[in-house]
Amino acid sequence: MKILFFGDVFGRPGRDAVAEVLPRLRKKYSPDVVGANVENLAHGHGISRESLGEMENIGVDFFTSGNHVWEGKDSKALLEKRDLPLVRPANYPPGVLGKGFSKVRVGTKTLLVVNLMGRVFMKMNLDCPLRGADEILSRYSLKGERANESEDEEDKECVDAIFLDFHAEATSEKRVLGFYLDGRVSCVVGTHTHVPTADEQILPKGTGYISDVGMCGVRDSSIGMDKDIMIKEMLTQVPEKKEVAEGTCEIGAILFDIGKDGLSRKVKRIREMVE
Repeated sequence: MKILFFGDVFGRPGRDAVAEVLPRLRKKYSPDVVGANVENLAHGHGISRESLGEMENIGVDFFTSGNHVWEGKDSKALLEKRDLPLVRPANYPPGVLGKGFSKVRVGTKTLLVVNLMGRVFMKMNLDCPLRGADEILSRYSLKGERANESEDEEDKECVDAIFLDFHAEATSEKRVLGFYLDGRVSCVVGTHTHVPTADEQILPKGTGYISDVGMCGVRDSSIGMDKDIMIKEMLTQVPEKKEVAEGTCEIGAILFDIGKDGLSRKVKRIREMVE
């Protein structure tokens, strides 16, 4: 199974850039399933029916998010749709609307998509992401793990691959979660900072990993926002109305090639510019 995933898609420029580049990436890499982080999809803040519909129409199959997902005008209604492959971080407190993981059909195979959020340097007081991952993995496992399963694992549902978006600030925390889940999930992708890292690798036990895949948004910006507005705000310390930047977009994406055992065989970081 080949999984193509786009980092935080930021506003109209990001949506248009993904729409332009996706057909070319499909032709070049032949992914079986496509995903994207959409917490900044609608004008940089949350999601809307229209913006999410655009992504569905161009062929994005599943959607992850993060702390900004709640800010869109339709966010709550969309998160409540059980049949929509949209997830929010699973380690929010019990009772929060939406779901933290979702199963996606990929031909005859099943992909489990999981979303978690970090705690280091984040404003929210969330549950432990490591224990959150453990709770989900107490219910699901990779088919390749069957050969070594114990009696305690017999009740688990087997899936062909497990994709995890870890929406977090600190690289150190992302690395820890990656190693903690090594061999238990197919891939761990960091999002949130909008700045791509060059540390893509296959961890020792077979999990594909990158600390941050970057964003799909305007290159000459402050993580997608108009840079001049942000400069003025920093100089004056007076809050300014934020606006999505305009100009050449960068595409931050990653491609995982998952074997029959559910572990990564190859990982490729993708960064392109779109006028």
